Amino acid sequence: MKAPQIPAYGQNTLADLLPSLGAHLGLPGSDRLGLPAAERYLVLLVDGLGAEQLGEHAELAPFLTGLEQRTITCGVPSTTATSITSLGTGLAPGGHGIAGYTFWYPPKGQVLNALRWPADLSGLDVQPQLTFFERLNKAGIENGTIAPAAFADSGLTTVALRGARFWPVEDERDHRRRVELATAAVAAGNRNLSYCYERVLDHTGHGAGIDSPAWRAALAEVDALAASLREALPESVRLVITADHGMVDVPGDARVLVEDEPGLLTEVTAFAGEGRLRHLMVESGCSEQVAARWRARLGERAWVRTRAEAVAEGWFGETSNRLAHRFGDVIVAMADDGAILSRKLVGELSLVGMHGSLTSAEMGIPLLVA
Repeated sequence: MKAPQIPAYGQNTLADLLPSLGAHLGLPGSDRLGLPAAERYLVLLVDGLGAEQLGEHAELAPFLTGLEQRTITCGVPSTTATSITSLGTGLAPGGHGIAGYTFWYPPKGQVLNALRWPADLSGLDVQPQLTFFERLNKAGIENGTIAPAAFADSGLTTVALRGARFWPVEDERDHRRRVELATAAVAAGNRNLSYCYERVLDHTGHGAGIDSPAWRAALAEVDALAASLREALPESVRLVITADHGMVDVPGDARVLVEDEPGLLTEVTAFAGEGRLRHLMVESGCSEQVAARWRARLGERAWVRTRAEAVAEGWFGETSNRLAHRFGDVIVAMADDGAILSRKLVGELSLVGMHGSLTSAEMGIPLLVA
């Protein structure tokens, strides 16, 4: 059984990107990633662009693969809400507490969906740490976020990106307009660090699978967008391209439906996360026996850890005691191409491409500079 890919937080992860760029702009700290100096940076994050998938489809992305190739990792879980918050705060998941697509939120006593916030819940309550954009503002460094207009006031934008001027993308298919917005955003001020988000590849992978004709067309589209950004930006602006996670296809016969597995949910009080990494909240004092039951069922198909074990192994980086209980009492991360699903979570049942676990295909993300 392969070992899980544990992130090297503080050295070589997505959380280290903005602090490394900020060091070149005069903020305290050092460049942990060895990036080139500049006074203006645009970070393009391509949702779902794993380093392995990019390498396997080089012919579809000549601009991206023509750049010097380097791989860093995202954090755990390898999923958008966690990764975007690590990017935007410079913190490992254990430091910001956005523990997955869904996670246990003790103040409400319920599972919280990180992409669909209840109307009465403030992002500041969920994640009060300063974002890196707020730090840039305090230092007088201009910054912006170029993202779909619908995200302007979302909970995830609040917890991860607050402080940045929001440049709304009204039509995500209009790449020319997005390039115009990005060029305008990064031109502001004497120093600038702006961020642009692209999601077509992730959506296509979830619906059709990686290496499907639709996914291959989406990768070519992403490559064209990156090339257009580079062509439009002044030479003095460094374009930094990365991602939030990779992806694997999950075949039908590799799916475990918990309702069909007698006893798997015994003593489990809440079921969160996503198909490739599940957070199990359990009755008091039952973590070890629940973990043992899941290990017996899945064997080498999964890495099953109690929270204490996962924290000790460094899955989430330095983990605040205040935030630790957002992560499962037991965590089940798939080591093969399988998924743990529930008929109660209907939206997940139709997914082909998935992510969240600690395989190299999900954890490895490109870091490219143009």
